[in-house]
Amino acid sequence: MLDKEGIAKRIAKEVKDGYYVNLGIGIPTLVANFVRDDIEVEFQSENGILGMGPFPLEGEEDADLINAGKQTITALPGASFFDSAMSFGMIRGQHVDLTILGAMEVAENGDIANWKIPGKMVKGMGGAMDLVASAENIIVAMMHTNKAGDSKLLKKCSLPLTGVACVTKIVTNLAVIEVTKDGFKLLERAPGVSVEEIQKATEGKLLVEGDIPEMQL
Repeated sequence: MLDKEGIAKRIAKEVKDGYYVNLGIGIPTLVANFVRDDIEVEFQSENGILGMGPFPLEGEEDADLINAGKQTITALPGASFFDSAMSFGMIRGQHVDLTILGAMEVAENGDIANWKIPGKMVKGMGGAMDLVASAENIIVAMMHTNKAGDSKLLKKCSLPLTGVACVTKIVTNLAVIEVTKDGFKLLERAPGVSVEEIQKATEGKLLVEGDIPEMQL
């Protein structure tokens, strides 16, 4: 079973040379720490930076340099800063190759709910709506079940949707799963996790074809 860093490490393998990548709040922000050194990747944050680096070392934080989740970050040489209009022009213009988001729920058809729990105060959807509406390659980083042990990979989302039929792949603490027209397709299982455990933790339709390899980090 993976922890949050393990999920980020596995997703980092999906990042290709030359990609422009948007990192959402939560686990996705960790991905920048694990991208291979031999490839060039530009990380974008919708609050207005292109060229984000790893998190700063303790004592080296710059309070004026933050990501969309208000965490302090570093900027790589050549990084650029701009306003929200420019940032969302990049997103809506489909200039981002890969979008990595967290989620509360994902449905078997690729619907995503990641912004609101009814009854809890939130400031708004933020950039998530634009990201899921514009991106063609969306990977979700999430825990497979909630704190009560209930599945977060569902037949149908119960929470307010952020986007419809938009998720392409999910990496959880248990598995790597592709979203297909026929439902969730199991691609890899986390170290020490059986296919049966993944099936038990998945409410939505889960397709299992042949031997499922253990993921390599």
